[in-house]
Amino acid sequence: MPDLSVITPFDLLALALTFLLAGGVKGVIGMGLPTVSLAILTLIHGLPEAMGLLLVPSFVTNLWQALAGGQLGHLSRRLWTFLIPAAVLIWPGVWLLSRLNGATLTTLLGATVILYAALGLHGLGLTLRPATRRWTAPLAGGLTGLLTGMTGSFVVPGVLYLQSIGLDRHQLVQAMGMLFFICTLVLAAGLQSVNLLTPATLALSACAVLPALIGMVAGQWLRKRLSEQAFRRIFFGALIIIGLALILQR
Repeated sequence: MPDLSVITPFDLLALALTFLLAGGVKGVIGMGLPTVSLAILTLIHGLPEAMGLLLVPSFVTNLWQALAGGQLGHLSRRLWTFLIPAAVLIWPGVWLLSRLNGATLTTLLGATVILYAALGLHGLGLTLRPATRRWTAPLAGGLTGLLTGMTGSFVVPGVLYLQSIGLDRHQLVQAMGMLFFICTLVLAAGLQSVNLLTPATLALSACAVLPALIGMVAGQWLRKRLSEQAFRRIFFGALIIIGLALILQR
């Protein structure tokens, strides 16, 4: 396990470049910061350390995203049966993280990243009817929370569920911010409870906020000049490669 109490210039450079890239992705397509940063940092530091390092940038960027849009109350009433199970099931996921083999969980993360990227690359999705949403909301939320606790990845199946319930573009962006913000808070508490979050990790994580914000601004600038479709192909293709690297490194 890497010792993050000893911070080297390589650690700082890798962290800055990772969150510049991850912030840039979020700036262009509105999501992807946790997924990109988690996948890259897991290759460098290992899964529990990577989960700790993404906490502060994820907290800052997703707090803003959750509050922007002016529909926090409406979305909270609509999504509470999805968000509460997501928050609750993070705890058993973190418990499993602290006890299962790290290589197995890294492989699970790689598979999750590949699944997410493959669905995004092919534009696959569903539309759930209101009656179906009543029972799929807690199921999708709970599974998202469990996988978040085990792997640090917030997106599967949570984002897929949010994309399937008829939210408009602005509501979807705000709803994803709410999900990611809640997951970040509970994940931090869960990691702390099983002694997988250290002051050194949090200090490094705080150092990543500025590169992440710079990357977001650059990504928003790039979004006006680059075809989003072309960028999404590059982004999801790169995620598949990273996911394969995570699986093969065990």
